[in-house]
Amino acid sequence: MIYRLLRPLLFRLDPERAHDLTLRLLGWGGRLQVTRRALRSQFEVTDPRLEIEAFGIQFKNPMGLAAGYDKNGAAVAGLSCLGFGHIEIGTVTLQPQAGNSRPRIHRVPEAGALINSMGFPNAGINALKLPLSRRVLPAGEGAGGWGLRLGINIGKGKDTPLERAAEDYCALLRRVHGRADYVALNISSPNTPGLRQLQNRAAIEGLLKAVTGVRDGLTPRTPMLLKIAPDLNEAEIDDALAAVMNNGIDGVIATNTTLSRDGLPEYAAAITGGLSGAPLRARATEVVRYIAQRTQGKLPIVGVGGIACAADALEKLRAGAWLVQVYTGLVYAGPGLLRQINEGLLEACEREGVTTVSELGRAELFT
Repeated sequence: MIYRLLRPLLFRLDPERAHDLTLRLLGWGGRLQVTRRALRSQFEVTDPRLEIEAFGIQFKNPMGLAAGYDKNGAAVAGLSCLGFGHIEIGTVTLQPQAGNSRPRIHRVPEAGALINSMGFPNAGINALKLPLSRRVLPAGEGAGGWGLRLGINIGKGKDTPLERAAEDYCALLRRVHGRADYVALNISSPNTPGLRQLQNRAAIEGLLKAVTGVRDGLTPRTPMLLKIAPDLNEAEIDDALAAVMNNGIDGVIATNTTLSRDGLPEYAAAITGGLSGAPLRARATEVVRYIAQRTQGKLPIVGVGGIACAADALEKLRAGAWLVQVYTGLVYAGPGLLRQINEGLLEACEREGVTTVSELGRAELFT
């Protein structure tokens, strides 16, 4: 209710300025135990039926925050109190980079969408605010026995030539592997020139071979996920999946933002950048389902795109996702979204007479 009152004021601000303001508030809220407890009392849902295992890691619930919201890890403690089972920070690059020129975030409220052309703005790996260990919250504060899980999303620098992209990803992996529960390779943002060319069969094979070679030599072994674009056709998805399976990648994040403008009003069609939010929901679910069917449900999938309520999250789980991430839905619905979704998933468990959320998911794969 408070967010419904505040949202009109926030939406009067430039979207990036409003985002920075909310991130600073969450950063402040995460500094003190008393504010963390207050936030958790409002937003966190703790129930063993929500627990789920993916790529060898136990999560307290299937809901996560997609990369891009907290690029530098500045507000992880505050964000962790909103009901997430995991948070993915980044995208982080080796060197600081300013990203593309502003304005670079555009709201499309009537479509429940955002268009961004950020271009990986971040303070660089040296400034990334990482926790001292994989446990984000102090002992006893996390729901379940393990607390919140942390993913780190890594990307090629804008000035790094494509032929040297693997060097960036390998160097970043060496820096973050011990601080992350998993590492995500971002080769699918539409806002870094040429980056999506790394999804081509020859390029992706070489990249994944190099990066998994580094991963397999590091201790502890950190699961590695690949984030793909929704704009790939079936043959291109098959190429990416072949490279994933050949090189022992632990899972896929489906999907990044899209270049499609389907479902948008005319004025928004010419805005440059990647589209997220409600217009992406159906295509992202289609990609999740296709990957799940092609891999017979054995490859862990993180479903992302257009999730604004419990029904949207359940749709992704039924299509084959193991975990689900939100971003744009959080902008429009506010911090209560996670509680609403987690409670909705528990209601679905009761309706269908199952004991865990994992039994709800992947039910439609082979029907």
